[in-house]
Amino acid sequence: MKLTTSPRIGPATLTLLASTFLVAAYNTAFWRNFIIATGHFSLGHLPLIAGSVVLIVMLFNAFLTLASFRYVLKPLLIVLFVATAFTTYFMNKYGTQIDRSMIQNLVETDIGEATELLSWKLLMTVVLLGVLPSLLVWRTRIDFPVGPRGLLRRGGFFAGSLTIAVLLLLAFSKTLVPSLREHRELRFLLTPTNYIQAINSYVKFKRAKTVVVAPLGTDAVKAVRGSGNRDRSVTLIVVGETARAANFSLDGYVRMTNPELAGQPDLINFPHMQSCGTATAVSLPCVFSNLGRENYADAQAYAQQGLLDVLQHAGYKVLWRDNNSGCKGACARVAYEDLAKPVPGNQWCVNDECYDERLLEKLPDMIRDAHDDMVIVLHQKGSHGPAYYKRYPASFKRFVPVCETIELDKCSAESIVNAYDNTILYTDHFLNKTIELLKASAASEHVNTAMMYFSDHGESLGEHNMYLHGAPFMFAPAEQREVPFMMWMSDGFRSRYQLDQSCLKERAGLPYSHDNVFHSVLGMLSVKTSVYKPALDLFGACVK
Repeated sequence: MKLTTSPRIGPATLTLLASTFLVAAYNTAFWRNFIIATGHFSLGHLPLIAGSVVLIVMLFNAFLTLASFRYVLKPLLIVLFVATAFTTYFMNKYGTQIDRSMIQNLVETDIGEATELLSWKLLMTVVLLGVLPSLLVWRTRIDFPVGPRGLLRRGGFFAGSLTIAVLLLLAFSKTLVPSLREHRELRFLLTPTNYIQAINSYVKFKRAKTVVVAPLGTDAVKAVRGSGNRDRSVTLIVVGETARAANFSLDGYVRMTNPELAGQPDLINFPHMQSCGTATAVSLPCVFSNLGRENYADAQAYAQQGLLDVLQHAGYKVLWRDNNSGCKGACARVAYEDLAKPVPGNQWCVNDECYDERLLEKLPDMIRDAHDDMVIVLHQKGSHGPAYYKRYPASFKRFVPVCETIELDKCSAESIVNAYDNTILYTDHFLNKTIELLKASAASEHVNTAMMYFSDHGESLGEHNMYLHGAPFMFAPAEQREVPFMMWMSDGFRSRYQLDQSCLKERAGLPYSHDNVFHSVLGMLSVKTSVYKPALDLFGACVK
């Protein structure tokens, strides 16, 4: 008797088993949120849950049936199992939802950030939920029906699966339809459809990106205000990374995370600032565009010039210094320095990355040697997770115990927050050091100096069982949307641009957003252009 070494089944059986496995093994986050969205778990709720499971299985089965051909089905299932295993790990571990911006973050992140997410638990998840099922599929012998008979059978299974799905949808529509409309975040949780839709959306965006960049604000000029001094100016725009307002003591946090900035008498803090997005890939190009959050679209932002271009049109010399993973197009046409790559012997570089203080290297010389008004953007590494413990020197490890692994599920909630708060402590030191540098330059070089700081987005530290960032904006918690924003100006800067300090302090408590940044920078630097909107200039009411 000849022994077979692998099972032999029909494609209809395989697609049904695969669909069931996809729905049951990979969608813990979806079902947890689905049960909450449709009511609560109870015996009376079981028919709805069971019916919904079968409904989704039938939908998956219908579409897999369309691919149930020799040389197609096995490779497709293997790719789905491995990719879905990766996706499931990050969704379950960090509470992330998968949309186009998340795919964009993945594609555009640098190697250093990507490797921080790798762990043995990820490897185990991929092996158990991706590799082993794939090996089983690969070894399975499938009897594919051929000819017209085979097509008819596939058509029958496809129609039958869809019919069952439609009947179940109709049977439970009274509960399902309102719940799904009210909780649209569920579509970002159902895998593999979430990442398939997100990848498709990202590919469409990349293909549609306009190559020719439309000019913006070419009529920009520097206007002269009053009788203020005419010394040249240097403005630093510090873009923070993953800093949330909730953990800034300047914004009411119970811990003293801003001890140095609290001692700056001329610092103006704006405690109510909302970001444009919840991920760098969205927030960074958005905040430097004139589109605003409601009208923002990646394709449109990349297809036109932005704030830094307008400043150059007005005669400002612009430089972007980066200690992160790039500017996401915001600095495409200005001078750029990449300081994120470690340099042997550099005091601010350790192992595979550099601390943010490297952004301040040679800045006094640049300010001294410049002959024109300058705007310099400093893009921080900031509080980028999950390796918060890598973002600050050892001397800033003040809140302990600290989570010193990227596997946050192995850490207590306290140690995660401690590590994150240490990053804020270091940002506080970095910003204070920046201000002191500007004070020294103002005194020694007779230059008018200023610093504006805001973060690109916030971060979840376990609230609502969510970690990191990147949630779709309409569903994102406040921790990912509310960011710090502050301003410091030398006496000479306020004199040249005729800005009233007391007026700004009085207006600092009003609600603002990233929408204000584009027009406020233009207004602060007295740039006249047709693209400037006075209503969005938070400095406008305080010009003397």
